[in-house]
Amino acid sequence: MATGHSVPDPVKTRIARTMGKAVIFSEALPFIKRFRGSIVVIKYGGSAMVNEDLRETFADDVAMLHYVGIKPVIVHGGGPHISAAMGQRGIEPQWVDGLRVTDADTIRVVQSTLAGEINPDIVRLMNSHGAVATGISGLDGNLFVAQPKDERLGFVGEVTEINPGLINSLLSGGYVPVVAPLARGTDGKTYNLNADTAAAALAVALRSRKLVYLTDVEGLYRDLGDQDSLVSRAIVPDLEAMVAAGSVSSGMLPKLQSAIDAIAGGVERVHILDGRIQHSVLLEIFTAEGIGTMITKTPEPVP
Repeated sequence: MATGHSVPDPVKTRIARTMGKAVIFSEALPFIKRFRGSIVVIKYGGSAMVNEDLRETFADDVAMLHYVGIKPVIVHGGGPHISAAMGQRGIEPQWVDGLRVTDADTIRVVQSTLAGEINPDIVRLMNSHGAVATGISGLDGNLFVAQPKDERLGFVGEVTEINPGLINSLLSGGYVPVVAPLARGTDGKTYNLNADTAAAALAVALRSRKLVYLTDVEGLYRDLGDQDSLVSRAIVPDLEAMVAAGSVSSGMLPKLQSAIDAIAGGVERVHILDGRIQHSVLLEIFTAEGIGTMITKTPEPVP
C-alpha cells in the first residue's frame, strides 16, 4: 500500500551524515584556535578508568587534543585498584576527610600499583590511540616534593615544591605525560598524593589554561540530595561558602579545595565532568554548552 512517502535515498542519507560531521568540526574550530598551544591538565579517575568503552573513548579524546595542538597532561588516580590490591594483602582501607590513611605497608602497595601497574597500562592505552604518551611518577626528576599532610594519615603528602622541568621537556618533545601521584618527601621517603591535589598543583606550576576533573557524578550539587541542584557555573566564593557550610561530600571536598587553589594560582578554568559520559572531555572543551560544572574566578557571560 502506498504511504505517500518515498524510499530514503541511501546516497542522500550518507551525505547528510557526512555534513553533520562537518558541522561538528566547524563548531569546534573556534575552540581549537583558542586553546591551540595551551596546556590542559586532566585528572583521570573513576569509571573512565575501569569501564572499557570509557577507557577507549577517553584515549580518543586525548589523542584528538594532542593532534589539534592542545597539550594534555594526565594525572591519574587509582583508588579502586589500590583498595583491591590492599584487600589481596589483607590490609583494610581507612579514610580521614576523604583521604586514604597510608601506613608503611600501604605506601608500598600504593607505589607498586600506581607506578607499576596503572601508569604503564594508561600509557599503553594512549599509545594504541596515537597519543604518543610517556609515563612518569612524581618521584621522577623530583617532580613533586612533599611533607606529611597530617599525622593521622601517615605517608600522605602535602606538596611543598614542584619541579616541572621534566614535564615541560616532554611537552616540548611532543609527548603526552601521564603522571602517577607520588612524591619524594622532605625526609627522603615516598609519599602518596591525593590525585586531585596533585593535578591542581601541577596545573598551577605549568600555567595550564584548564584543569579538568573526571568524576562519577554529573558535577557539583548545591544540595547533595537534590539531583536538580546541579551547578553548571560557579565562582570561587561559591565554592568557599559550600566548603564552609559542609554541604559537600567528603569525596568532593579535595576537588573543591584543589579547584580553589588552582584558580588562585592562575588557572583560568576548572571543570568537574561526568567521566561516565563518552567523550566528555571533547564535549567540554570544544562546545559552547559544555557539561558538568565550570569554575572561574569571576562570573563569565553565558554563550
